[in-house]
Order: sequence, then structure tokens, then C-alpha cells
Amino acid sequence: MVHVLSLWFLAVALSGAGIVNAIGTSGTRSDFARWGYPRWWGILTGGLEISSAALIALPVSRIPGLALGAVVIAAAIFTVLRHRNTQHLPPLSVFVSLIALATISS
Repeated sequence: MVHVLSLWFLAVALSGAGIVNAIGTSGTRSDFARWGYPRWWGILTGGLEISSAALIALPVSRIPGLALGAVVIAAAIFTVLRHRNTQHLPPLSVFVSLIALATISS
């Protein structure tokens, strides 16, 4: 039961983050600009997060989805640590925990 819930919560969380990044709220756009990323980077990141969520939701592609999600979150952690934006670490740690839980229980 924990396995199924962690997978679905992760898929929903990645979808939500992907939508926010792809739509590009003013805060999201300013963060990406401050970190030196091009204007379209949020759309790419959002697309990768949504793709990861879709792959996780399908049993046949769950492992590649978890891997893609892990790479996206690792890149986000690297970015915020590099720029010392530690206020972004708590939500990212939730993603790391969910990915780890889903991977271990798969």
C-alpha cells in the first residue's frame, strides 16, 4: 500500500511541479533567470517533470520514469546548492524521499 501511494503521490507532485515550471510563474521565471538559465529552460524542465510523472504512472515504464525524475531533481539540487538558494531544498528533499521510497519498494 505504501508503495502504491508513494508512486502516485510522486507522480502527482512531479506533474504539479512540471506544470508550474512549464507555465512559468513570475517567481519561477525570475529564479531560472537568476540562475543563468535561458528563457525556455522552465518549459524544458516542466516537460521533463511531466514526462517523468507519466512514465512513473505506467507500470511498464516506471523504472525509466524514476530514473528521469531522479536526474531532474538531482540537477535542481545541484543548481540550488551552487547558487546557495537553500530555501528550495525542503521541497526537493520531499522529492528525493519519494523517489527513494518508490525505487526501494519497486
